[in-house]
Amino acid sequence: MTDFAWASAGTIADAVNRGEASAIDVVDQALRRIDRRNPVLNAFTAVTADRARVRVAKKPVGPLAGVPFAVKNLIDIARLPTLAGSKINRERPPASADATLVARLEAGAVLVGALNMGEFAYDFTGENSHYGPSRNPHDPARMTGGSSGGSAGAVAGGLVPIALGSDTNGSIRVPSSFCGIFGLKPTFGRLSRAGSFPFVASLDHLGAFARSTIDLALAYDAMTGPDPLDPACSDRIDPPIIPRLHTGIDGLRIAAAGGYFRTGAGPEALTALDNVARALGATRQIEIPEAARAREAAYIITASEAGALHLQRLRTRPRDFEPDVRDRLIAGAMVPAPWVVQAQKFRRWYRDSVLRLFEEVDAFLAPATPCVAPPVGQKTFVLDGQQVLLRPNIGIYTQPISFIGLPVVAVPVPQADSMPTAVQIITAPWREDVALRVAYSLEARGVARAPQPPE
Repeated sequence: MTDFAWASAGTIADAVNRGEASAIDVVDQALRRIDRRNPVLNAFTAVTADRARVRVAKKPVGPLAGVPFAVKNLIDIARLPTLAGSKINRERPPASADATLVARLEAGAVLVGALNMGEFAYDFTGENSHYGPSRNPHDPARMTGGSSGGSAGAVAGGLVPIALGSDTNGSIRVPSSFCGIFGLKPTFGRLSRAGSFPFVASLDHLGAFARSTIDLALAYDAMTGPDPLDPACSDRIDPPIIPRLHTGIDGLRIAAAGGYFRTGAGPEALTALDNVARALGATRQIEIPEAARAREAAYIITASEAGALHLQRLRTRPRDFEPDVRDRLIAGAMVPAPWVVQAQKFRRWYRDSVLRLFEEVDAFLAPATPCVAPPVGQKTFVLDGQQVLLRPNIGIYTQPISFIGLPVVAVPVPQADSMPTAVQIITAPWREDVALRVAYSLEARGVARAPQPPE
């Protein structure tokens, strides 16, 4: 029997659709691998083995036929409580239905479980005191990044070829970078968030992880479309991306972001960025106006919205939060209203300023993280020559982008004798197709690749 542990989603679906492999065998292999590897990686908080076996008995078909997938545990799975990485949510009633994106993927794919994450998604490390830290498959002593740490660890570790996560300030792109896989944060409003536990409603995105661009595009195509259950979800319908991946990048205007997006970056991040720019012939460098201030405004909006969301829990159950998360939420709840108003005004100005750049370029490049994955438990790191707190500063290059809802594909760029890191491919709103085409071109040239970790 073929071993599908490291097979792509496309390869699995082709084999199942042609009758060359049984979806039951594929899923059983995945379940056995989860059972063997999860004690090390701590990626899963629940495994839905019985549900998966019922699903494959119905003989799935389609572009993702028989493909195992798993979702961050802030996304609803029927008959499971939606934890959002918290202790408090253990007491919630089980979800009565699957989230929209779970239902759309399960038109062919097979859900095998829920994934570990930072508490209430307020995290860049992948650490969680309630459920333990997610661990990096390339070195289990290191972080996966967060808050979608279990999602990235499960994909990078070969447990599933596709996983879903969320990204508010960088929670898909940071784990993609630390774990060396591909990640997609779509345009704000592109994918439905119905059936997910919120963090910051005006910034939250759902997206996907995979080990190849094609698999990322397959998942994306399966999930897109309007959803009346999510008022923020767009009614826009665009053609599938898979047929357009092979059209190449000739004529695309691609630049690298300079200034703020190079300040403080470690050698691995800069080497990855330069390798990608060189491979794409991106000799132009552009400045993103007021990116540092955008990060500051993103912090204000994040803290205030999240603090307001959790205010009742903070009043009644403060000891049931992780201390770091609790303290930031309390601080957020006390942010003065004029600060929030000013941050939102700046946000509109900043969005307009960045969108004007897309009159000159079709995509721009930036590091995903300033450093490679630190050891689990590390509290500080060196950024631009200064020792700073790690948790709030890992997302310095992702926050100014998600702040205005732009689509981004994070591509892993392996380097010899180094932990993985990634580069962001950032495009105009609704142009996920451009970002994925660029990613596919980099993968075809051997520049972007998801390295297989040792076992």
